[in-house]
Amino acid sequence: MAKVLVVAEIKQGVLKSSTAELLSKAKAIGAEAAVVAIGSNIEGLVPELVKAGSDTQYIADDAGLELFSAGPYAACVVDAARQFGADLILFGFSESSKAAAPRVAAQLDAACASEITEVAADNGAFQVVRPAITNKVVQKVKVNTDKLVAVVRAGAFEADESIGGTENVVKLDIPAPDLKAVIKELVSDASGEIDLADADVVVSVGRGARNEEGIALVKELADDLNAGFGSSRAMVDAGFMPHNKQVGQTGKIVAPSLYIAVGISGAIQHLAGMSGSKVVLAINKDPEAPIFNIADYGIVGDLFEVVPILKEELKKVRS
Repeated sequence: MAKVLVVAEIKQGVLKSSTAELLSKAKAIGAEAAVVAIGSNIEGLVPELVKAGSDTQYIADDAGLELFSAGPYAACVVDAARQFGADLILFGFSESSKAAAPRVAAQLDAACASEITEVAADNGAFQVVRPAITNKVVQKVKVNTDKLVAVVRAGAFEADESIGGTENVVKLDIPAPDLKAVIKELVSDASGEIDLADADVVVSVGRGARNEEGIALVKELADDLNAGFGSSRAMVDAGFMPHNKQVGQTGKIVAPSLYIAVGISGAIQHLAGMSGSKVVLAINKDPEAPIFNIADYGIVGDLFEVVPILKEELKKVRS
Protein backbone atom coordinates (compact mmCIF):
# COMPACT_ATOMS: atom_id res chain seq x y z
CA MET A 1 0.00 0.00 0.00
CA ALA A 2 1.31 3.41 -0.96
CA LYS A 3 1.84 6.00 1.76
CA VAL A 4 0.74 9.57 1.09
CA LEU A 5 1.77 12.53 3.25
CA VAL A 6 -0.39 15.63 2.88
CA VAL A 7 1.05 19.01 3.88
CA ALA A 8 -1.69 20.86 5.75
CA GLU A 9 -2.38 24.38 4.55
CA ILE A 10 -2.93 26.63 7.56
CA LYS A 11 -3.57 30.34 7.33
CA GLN A 12 -3.81 32.48 10.46
CA GLY A 13 -4.61 29.41 12.52
CA VAL A 14 -7.37 28.19 10.18
CA LEU A 15 -7.14 24.87 8.33
CA LYS A 16 -7.84 25.43 4.63
CA SER A 17 -10.17 23.20 2.62
CA SER A 18 -7.37 21.95 0.37
CA THR A 19 -6.09 19.75 3.22
CA ALA A 20 -9.28 17.67 3.31
CA GLU A 21 -9.35 17.52 -0.49
CA LEU A 22 -5.82 16.08 -0.66
CA LEU A 23 -6.45 13.58 2.15
CA SER A 24 -9.61 12.42 0.39
CA LYS A 25 -7.64 11.87 -2.80
CA ALA A 26 -5.03 9.85 -0.88
CA LYS A 27 -7.74 7.57 0.48
CA ALA A 28 -9.38 7.35 -2.96
CA ILE A 29 -6.24 5.86 -4.52
CA GLY A 30 -6.07 3.30 -1.72
CA ALA A 31 -3.17 4.82 0.16
CA GLU A 32 -2.42 5.14 3.85
CA ALA A 33 -2.80 8.85 4.60
CA ALA A 34 -0.89 11.05 7.04
CA VAL A 35 -0.71 14.81 7.43
CA VAL A 36 2.00 17.20 8.56
CA ALA A 37 0.90 20.49 10.13
CA ILE A 38 3.39 23.30 10.65
CA GLY A 39 2.87 26.55 12.53
CA SER A 40 2.35 28.13 15.93
CA ASN A 41 -0.39 27.13 18.40
CA ILE A 42 -1.83 24.55 16.00
CA GLU A 43 -2.23 21.49 18.22
CA GLY A 44 -5.90 22.40 18.54
CA LEU A 45 -6.31 21.56 14.85
CA VAL A 46 -5.71 17.84 15.44
CA PRO A 47 -9.44 16.93 15.60
CA GLU A 48 -9.98 18.66 12.26
CA LEU A 49 -7.02 16.82 10.75
CA VAL A 50 -8.46 13.51 11.93
CA LYS A 51 -11.92 14.35 10.62
CA ALA A 52 -10.39 15.29 7.26
CA GLY A 53 -9.08 11.73 6.85
CA SER A 54 -5.56 11.50 8.30
CA ASP A 55 -4.50 8.40 10.24
CA THR A 56 -1.28 9.97 11.54
CA GLN A 57 -0.76 13.63 12.39
CA TYR A 58 2.80 14.99 12.40
CA ILE A 59 2.81 18.28 14.29
CA ALA A 60 5.53 20.95 14.23
CA ASP A 61 4.27 23.58 16.66
CA ASP A 62 6.55 26.44 17.64
CA ALA A 63 6.43 30.23 17.82
CA GLY A 64 9.33 30.36 15.37
CA LEU A 65 7.17 28.65 12.74
CA GLU A 66 4.36 31.21 12.86
CA LEU A 67 5.66 32.95 9.73
CA PHE A 68 6.49 30.87 6.67
CA SER A 69 10.18 30.35 5.90
CA ALA A 70 10.97 27.84 3.15
CA GLY A 71 14.00 26.23 4.81
CA PRO A 72 12.51 25.26 8.21
CA TYR A 73 9.14 24.50 6.62
CA ALA A 74 10.73 22.06 4.15
CA ALA A 75 12.79 20.50 6.95
CA CYS A 76 9.61 19.68 8.89
CA VAL A 77 8.00 18.09 5.85
CA VAL A 78 11.13 16.02 5.13
CA ASP A 79 11.27 14.84 8.76
CA ALA A 80 7.63 13.73 8.65
CA ALA A 81 8.06 12.08 5.24
CA ARG A 82 11.02 10.03 6.46
CA GLN A 83 9.33 8.96 9.68
CA PHE A 84 6.17 7.99 7.81
CA GLY A 85 7.99 6.40 4.88
CA ALA A 86 5.98 8.47 2.44
CA ASP A 87 5.95 7.55 -1.24
CA LEU A 88 3.97 10.62 -2.27
CA ILE A 89 3.96 14.09 -0.67
CA LEU A 90 1.09 16.37 -1.68
CA PHE A 91 1.05 20.17 -1.30
CA GLY A 92 -1.96 22.39 -1.91
CA PHE A 93 -1.56 25.24 -4.38
CA SER A 94 -0.01 28.32 -2.77
CA GLU A 95 3.07 30.48 -3.03
CA SER A 96 4.56 28.86 0.08
CA SER A 97 3.99 25.39 -1.37
CA LYS A 98 5.72 26.31 -4.61
CA ALA A 99 8.70 27.54 -2.59
CA ALA A 100 8.93 24.51 -0.28
CA ALA A 101 8.07 21.61 -2.60
CA PRO A 102 11.31 21.68 -4.68
CA ARG A 103 13.38 21.81 -1.48
CA VAL A 104 11.56 18.79 -0.10
CA ALA A 105 12.00 16.88 -3.37
CA ALA A 106 15.75 17.64 -3.48
CA GLN A 107 16.28 16.41 0.09
CA LEU A 108 14.29 13.22 -0.50
CA ASP A 109 15.83 12.57 -3.94
CA ALA A 110 12.31 12.60 -5.34
CA ALA A 111 10.66 13.83 -8.50
CA CYS A 112 8.77 17.11 -8.27
CA ALA A 113 5.63 17.92 -10.27
CA SER A 114 3.75 21.21 -10.18
CA GLU A 115 0.09 22.08 -10.79
CA ILE A 116 -1.09 18.50 -11.16
CA THR A 117 -4.80 17.85 -11.60
CA GLU A 118 -4.78 14.07 -11.17
CA VAL A 119 -2.60 11.37 -9.61
CA ALA A 120 -2.87 7.59 -9.68
CA ALA A 121 -0.80 4.64 -8.49
CA ASP A 122 0.08 2.13 -11.22
CA ASN A 123 2.05 -1.00 -10.26
CA GLY A 124 4.17 0.80 -7.72
CA ALA A 125 4.69 3.90 -9.90
CA PHE A 126 2.78 7.17 -9.88
CA GLN A 127 1.16 8.79 -12.87
CA VAL A 128 0.13 12.45 -12.84
CA VAL A 129 -1.86 14.67 -15.14
CA ARG A 130 -1.03 18.34 -15.49
CA PRO A 131 -2.04 21.11 -17.91
CA ALA A 132 0.68 22.83 -19.89
CA ILE A 133 1.12 25.72 -22.33
CA THR A 134 -1.69 27.73 -20.68
CA ASN A 135 -4.06 24.74 -20.73
CA LYS A 136 -3.64 24.15 -24.46
CA VAL A 137 -2.40 20.61 -23.82
CA VAL A 138 -2.73 18.09 -21.00
CA GLN A 139 0.29 16.01 -20.08
CA LYS A 140 0.06 12.51 -18.67
CA VAL A 141 3.35 11.76 -16.98
CA LYS A 142 4.65 8.50 -15.50
CA VAL A 143 7.08 9.18 -12.66
CA ASN A 144 10.27 7.09 -12.77
CA THR A 145 11.41 7.71 -9.19
CA ASP A 146 10.39 5.91 -6.01
CA LYS A 147 9.10 9.10 -4.44
CA LEU A 148 7.10 12.03 -5.79
CA VAL A 149 6.50 15.51 -4.42
CA ALA A 150 3.57 17.24 -6.09
CA VAL A 151 1.81 20.60 -5.88
CA VAL A 152 -1.88 20.12 -6.68
CA ARG A 153 -3.74 22.72 -8.68
CA ALA A 154 -6.52 24.52 -6.80
CA GLY A 155 -9.86 22.77 -7.06
CA ALA A 156 -8.49 19.61 -8.67
CA PHE A 157 -9.88 17.25 -6.02
CA GLU A 158 -13.02 17.19 -3.89
CA ALA A 159 -13.26 16.41 -0.19
CA ASP A 160 -15.14 13.32 0.98
CA GLU A 161 -16.64 14.18 4.35
CA SER A 162 -17.46 10.55 5.09
CA ILE A 163 -13.92 9.12 5.23
CA GLY A 164 -12.66 10.20 8.67
CA GLY A 165 -9.36 9.10 10.18
CA THR A 166 -7.62 7.98 13.36
CA GLU A 167 -5.85 10.15 15.92
CA ASN A 168 -2.17 9.30 16.17
CA VAL A 169 -0.18 12.44 16.97
CA VAL A 170 3.58 12.55 16.42
CA LYS A 171 5.40 15.71 17.51
CA LEU A 172 8.29 16.73 15.30
CA ASP A 173 11.56 18.25 16.43
CA ILE A 174 11.69 21.93 15.64
CA PRO A 175 14.38 22.78 13.04
CA ALA A 176 16.89 25.57 13.50
CA PRO A 177 15.90 28.97 12.04
CA ASP A 178 17.07 29.75 8.52
CA LEU A 179 19.66 32.45 9.08
CA LYS A 180 20.18 32.87 5.33
CA ALA A 181 16.65 34.20 4.87
CA VAL A 182 15.07 35.95 7.84
CA ILE A 183 11.43 37.08 7.77
CA LYS A 184 11.48 40.70 8.95
CA GLU A 185 7.88 41.68 8.35
CA LEU A 186 4.71 40.25 6.87
CA VAL A 187 2.77 42.82 4.85
CA SER A 188 -0.82 41.86 4.11
CA ASP A 189 -3.63 43.48 2.17
CA ALA A 190 -5.13 46.07 4.49
CA SER A 191 -8.26 46.58 2.38
CA GLY A 192 -10.24 44.07 4.41
CA GLU A 193 -11.48 42.40 1.22
CA ILE A 194 -11.90 38.64 0.91
CA ASP A 195 -8.77 36.86 -0.29
CA LEU A 196 -9.34 35.48 -3.79
CA ALA A 197 -7.70 32.18 -2.87
CA ASP A 198 -10.14 31.69 0.01
CA ALA A 199 -13.34 32.95 -1.61
CA ASP A 200 -16.19 30.53 -2.32
CA VAL A 201 -17.59 33.05 -4.82
CA VAL A 202 -15.40 35.24 -7.04
CA VAL A 203 -16.58 38.15 -9.20
CA SER A 204 -14.00 39.38 -11.71
CA VAL A 205 -14.10 42.50 -13.83
CA GLY A 206 -12.67 42.91 -17.31
CA ARG A 207 -12.10 45.44 -20.05
CA GLY A 208 -15.85 45.72 -20.65
CA ALA A 209 -16.14 47.84 -17.49
CA ARG A 210 -14.22 50.54 -19.38
CA ASN A 211 -13.48 52.83 -16.44
CA GLU A 212 -13.60 53.31 -12.66
CA GLU A 213 -17.38 53.78 -12.77
CA GLY A 214 -17.81 50.35 -14.32
CA ILE A 215 -15.38 48.79 -11.86
CA ALA A 216 -17.30 50.29 -8.94
CA LEU A 217 -20.55 48.83 -10.30
CA VAL A 218 -19.08 45.32 -10.51
CA LYS A 219 -17.47 45.73 -7.09
CA GLU A 220 -20.94 46.42 -5.65
CA LEU A 221 -22.12 43.11 -7.06
CA ALA A 222 -19.16 41.34 -5.45
CA ASP A 223 -19.97 43.00 -2.10
CA ASP A 224 -23.63 41.99 -2.38
CA LEU A 225 -22.53 38.37 -2.85
CA ASN A 226 -19.85 38.57 -0.13
CA ALA A 227 -17.47 37.49 -2.88
CA GLY A 228 -13.82 37.91 -3.67
CA PHE A 229 -13.22 40.66 -6.23
CA GLY A 230 -10.84 39.84 -9.07
CA SER A 231 -9.72 41.23 -12.39
CA SER A 232 -8.45 40.36 -15.81
CA ARG A 233 -4.90 41.28 -16.74
CA ALA A 234 -6.16 43.99 -19.10
CA MET A 235 -7.52 46.00 -16.18
CA VAL A 236 -4.29 45.58 -14.23
CA ASP A 237 -2.17 46.65 -17.20
CA ALA A 238 -4.42 49.69 -17.64
CA GLY A 239 -3.78 50.70 -14.04
CA PHE A 240 -7.38 50.29 -12.91
CA MET A 241 -6.79 47.25 -10.66
CA PRO A 242 -3.84 46.14 -8.50
CA HIS A 243 -1.84 43.06 -9.50
CA ASN A 244 -2.92 41.10 -6.41
CA LYS A 245 -6.44 41.06 -7.88
CA GLN A 246 -5.39 39.56 -11.21
CA VAL A 247 -6.80 36.12 -12.02
CA GLY A 248 -4.89 34.16 -14.63
CA GLN A 249 -1.69 32.45 -15.63
CA THR A 250 0.47 35.30 -14.29
CA GLY A 251 -1.86 36.11 -11.42
CA LYS A 252 -3.98 34.15 -8.92
CA ILE A 253 -5.26 30.64 -9.53
CA VAL A 254 -8.77 30.35 -8.10
CA ALA A 255 -11.27 27.51 -7.84
CA PRO A 256 -14.46 28.88 -6.23
CA SER A 257 -17.89 27.27 -6.23
CA LEU A 258 -19.11 30.16 -8.39
CA TYR A 259 -17.05 32.37 -10.70
CA ILE A 260 -18.73 35.39 -12.30
CA ALA A 261 -16.80 36.92 -15.19
CA VAL A 262 -18.10 40.41 -15.96
CA GLY A 263 -16.93 42.07 -19.15
CA ILE A 264 -14.12 39.53 -19.62
CA SER A 265 -13.61 38.15 -23.11
CA GLY A 266 -11.86 35.00 -21.93
CA ALA A 267 -8.24 35.04 -23.13
CA ILE A 268 -6.59 31.66 -22.59
CA GLN A 269 -4.27 33.16 -19.97
CA HIS A 270 -7.28 34.21 -17.89
CA LEU A 271 -9.00 30.86 -18.31
CA ALA A 272 -5.87 29.17 -16.98
CA GLY A 273 -6.46 30.90 -13.67
CA MET A 274 -10.13 30.03 -13.14
CA SER A 275 -10.72 26.77 -15.01
CA GLY A 276 -11.10 24.90 -11.72
CA SER A 277 -14.26 26.86 -10.84
CA LYS A 278 -17.25 24.58 -10.27
CA VAL A 279 -19.80 26.92 -11.91
CA VAL A 280 -19.00 29.79 -14.25
CA LEU A 281 -21.37 32.66 -15.13
CA ALA A 282 -20.21 34.96 -17.93
CA ILE A 283 -21.60 38.41 -18.74
CA ASN A 284 -20.42 39.93 -22.02
CA LYS A 285 -22.04 41.94 -24.80
CA ASP A 286 -20.10 39.98 -27.47
CA PRO A 287 -21.91 36.67 -28.14
CA GLU A 288 -18.72 35.31 -29.72
CA ALA A 289 -16.55 35.98 -26.65
CA PRO A 290 -14.41 32.88 -25.85
CA ILE A 291 -15.55 33.00 -22.20
CA PHE A 292 -18.92 31.58 -23.30
CA ASN A 293 -17.19 28.41 -24.52
CA ILE A 294 -16.39 27.39 -20.95
CA ALA A 295 -19.26 29.10 -19.09
CA ASP A 296 -22.05 27.06 -17.52
CA TYR A 297 -24.36 30.07 -17.81
CA GLY A 298 -24.02 33.10 -20.05
CA ILE A 299 -25.73 36.47 -20.32
CA VAL A 300 -25.21 38.39 -23.57
CA GLY A 301 -25.61 42.04 -22.73
CA ASP A 302 -23.97 45.27 -21.61
CA LEU A 303 -22.76 44.90 -18.02
CA PHE A 304 -24.01 48.43 -17.26
CA GLU A 305 -27.52 47.10 -17.89
CA VAL A 306 -27.14 43.51 -16.65
CA VAL A 307 -25.35 44.08 -13.33
CA PRO A 308 -28.00 46.49 -11.90
CA ILE A 309 -30.67 43.90 -12.77
CA LEU A 310 -28.71 41.18 -10.96
CA LYS A 311 -28.32 43.42 -7.94
CA GLU A 312 -32.07 44.07 -7.81
CA GLU A 313 -32.87 40.37 -8.15
CA LEU A 314 -30.49 39.60 -5.28
CA LYS A 315 -32.34 42.09 -3.11
CA LYS A 316 -35.64 40.39 -3.94
CA VAL A 317 -34.29 36.95 -3.09
CA ARG A 318 -32.91 38.13 0.24
CA SER A 319 -36.05 39.97 1.21
